[in-house]
Amino acid sequence: MNHQDVTTIQRLLHTARTVAVVGLSGNELRASHFVGYYLKRHGYQVIPVNPRETEILGERSYPSLSEIPGHVDIVNVFRAPSALPEIAREAVAIGAGALWCQFGVLDDEGFRIATDGGLPVVADRCLKIEHARYLGRMHWLGFNTHRITSVRTGLQ
Repeated sequence: MNHQDVTTIQRLLHTARTVAVVGLSGNELRASHFVGYYLKRHGYQVIPVNPRETEILGERSYPSLSEIPGHVDIVNVFRAPSALPEIAREAVAIGAGALWCQFGVLDDEGFRIATDGGLPVVADRCLKIEHARYLGRMHWLGFNTHRITSVRTGLQ
């Protein structure tokens, strides 16, 4: 099964409003933190899922997906592949809209659980990079600079 379908990726990016980031770190140097920050900056409601933290990015952190109140459009996974089957079970149980697995988070059992539960799966793709590719302009920092030109000004 294709877990990198462009149509699925674009549909999720255009329709999702809430993203639960499983494994979101409070450490600003971690990729999960940067992705969560980027998503918040671009209008998504980011819900941290990390049992070791109480608050990340100014949002309450939940120990598990099952404790999140309300609907989750995308479950974005920053965990070891071995954790994916349980995360997929939880995502199906809470009625999430999709399971999105970051680079290297690959587990066939987890994909099967999510797919059998009716969830679209995106795997081995970064949510931030795909958002920048399809909805924003790619900038080396990952932010929209609101500039059309590549010519730098004021930098002598």
